[in-house]
Amino acid sequence: LTFRPPTTNIKAPHFVMYVKQLLVEKYGQRLVEQGGLRVTTTLDLEVQEFAQDTIATEVAELADLLVSNGAALVTKPATGEIIAMVGSKDYFASESGNFNVTIANRQPGSSIKPINYAIGIDTKKVTPATVFIDAATCFNVAGQAPYCPVNYDGQFHGPTALRFALGNSLNIPAVKMLRLNGVETMVASAAAFGINSFQDPSRYGLSLTLGGGEVKMTEMATAFGVFANSGI
Repeated sequence: LTFRPPTTNIKAPHFVMYVKQLLVEKYGQRLVEQGGLRVTTTLDLEVQEFAQDTIATEVAELADLLVSNGAALVTKPATGEIIAMVGSKDYFASESGNFNVTIANRQPGSSIKPINYAIGIDTKKVTPATVFIDAATCFNVAGQAPYCPVNYDGQFHGPTALRFALGNSLNIPAVKMLRLNGVETMVASAAAFGINSFQDPSRYGLSLTLGGGEVKMTEMATAFGVFANSGI
């Protein structure tokens, strides 16, 4: 016998299952499954479908670079509402397709740098005009080999103002900023931005500012919403 796989017409499936899980946690499985609930959400279906198509297209075009999956999250910073959530390139493609990357722990890369600099500015350690020396630098950590970061372009840029170091995503000034802030302060202050995945500061080093600590995409959306809301 050849069985036809079951089909479903759920729109925005990752978002639907995300909301369902939140409801189960609050009201219990039985009420959610059998209670006849009518749920109104924040999703904008037009934006959702655009995001889904974009992710599928981009992943397909990056196949030669061994990129096999992608995800996207779109929010309204003023309210925190999620208006689009794409957890993978195709929810129905396979068992792995229904894994929601937007609520999973992933390394954020250089997108964490603005948080690090914002903490330094907020605590009056630096200003946007503060100059960092972007030169070959090794940082000594007790019990570990020296940590010697490099920039993505393999070059050093000399004296560089903070605003330009951030704008050009330079790694060495970012590491110097974290050394000035301290990892403990970075972990504690990140929570004020909505990043709660960072827990024990002893687990992290200076590479935290280069994306060395895993976070959820939902948390990063909240954190960048702080910038959009002028600090709120």
